[in-house]
Amino acid sequence: MSTLASDIISTARGRQLLADALVWDNHGCMPLRPEDDRFLPQLQRYRQSGVNVVTLNVGFDGVPWQTNFAMLEAFRAWIKARPAEYLQIETVADIERARHSDRLGIAFDIEGGSALDSDLSRVETYYRLGVRWMLIAYNQDNALGGGCQDADRGLTEFGRQVLAEMERVGMVVCCSHTGARTSLEVLERATRPVIFSHSNPLGVWQHKRNISDAQIQACARTGGVVGINGIGAFLGKNDTSTETFVRHIDYVVQLVGPAHVGLALDYVFDSQELDDFLNANPHLFPPEEGYSGSIDMVEPERIPRIVDALLALGYSDEHLQMILGGNHLRVAQQVWKTSLPAPL
Repeated sequence: MSTLASDIISTARGRQLLADALVWDNHGCMPLRPEDDRFLPQLQRYRQSGVNVVTLNVGFDGVPWQTNFAMLEAFRAWIKARPAEYLQIETVADIERARHSDRLGIAFDIEGGSALDSDLSRVETYYRLGVRWMLIAYNQDNALGGGCQDADRGLTEFGRQVLAEMERVGMVVCCSHTGARTSLEVLERATRPVIFSHSNPLGVWQHKRNISDAQIQACARTGGVVGINGIGAFLGKNDTSTETFVRHIDYVVQLVGPAHVGLALDYVFDSQELDDFLNANPHLFPPEEGYSGSIDMVEPERIPRIVDALLALGYSDEHLQMILGGNHLRVAQQVWKTSLPAPL
């Protein structure tokens, strides 16, 4: 655990807990500009906050599918050039390797099936490049299924093929940003744990990006995890207080138990890029849905204070270790594959 994280946590119990636990932020957003690595040194902010593993986004449905490959190439090269500080996560064993060598472990995610460009074989290609989860749709309907801010026509035939292929290669299926109908159809059909990588409960704050109790419960039935994000528009009225963030965690815990909750802050390191995306894509980010102006976010440095707040609510060390990263690890153990089976 870093000095900064140790300083922020006020109790001896909190300091020891953060030092002992696997801490995994399952969604972070660096700039989607493969030629620009100015922000990448800020990855150390995760380590300074006690994080052992982070899953970085490499693209979403709002950018050309080629962006995903360009970002994977750029990120992988940058990580490989810094072996003393970072480790590219390929297997579950790599997670402990990163943690015990005091390196930040990095895996990748893709926000939306448009990255496939209707080519099923790309699921395996992305997996081999380190992508460990992909969501079905990003706010709007695509070739796989419905988005949470669109008509949501349900899981398509191609979407069913993608679901089966993701399970075959070991890529975790994610239903964040996906429509309620489509996500419930995925959850009903899945044979492996499905996640809402970075989604908050509607029961705390009403927003189209947030998910219902029925979706949370269906996710838990698969053995999946709901990762609570730190975006102000989804926590409350641009409310990023630690108290509100913890309220979202506690709501899901009370509904389905501590084995199905995790962290996925969705922190965007280049806030100007975020503002530009919001302004340029009102079809994905309608201003009337709270996507206007400056959106506040819970930063990685907040994690120690989140630990303190959950301890104050009476959470046990065991349950906090699940929430901080143990649940994400369990899903990886159940879904990821070291050697890929033959195509279906």
